[in-house]
Amino acid sequence: MIKLTFALVRRPEFTRESFQDYWFKTHAPLVASVREALRIRRYVQLHSLPAEISASLQAVRGGPEGYDGVAQLWWDSFEDMAGADDEAAKAAGRLLLEDGQRFIDLSRSPLWWGQERVIF
Repeated sequence: MIKLTFALVRRPEFTRESFQDYWFKTHAPLVASVREALRIRRYVQLHSLPAEISASLQAVRGGPEGYDGVAQLWWDSFEDMAGADDEAAKAAGRLLLEDGQRFIDLSRSPLWWGQERVIF
């Protein structure tokens, strides 16, 4: 299983609540609408809780600022993901990027590929 993990930071004009509302009610249905073109097996959103809930843990660990959410997308394999390289997939990718730019601060939102290794 191949995963794309995307740690999201909202654009400054959004509150955490308005960011998460847009992400869930507008962007998520958009991702669902192009899942077949992109061969996405699964899509999950992890919405952050208010920052004060994590403040003491963050202070003890000396950690960085948190994220507004984390998106995870699954593919069965790199071959399956790479196979979504036709015009429909490219158009779908552009559509998602354009919408993401509306509410995500992409310059502060890291993403990375990983291979899932289930421990239990």
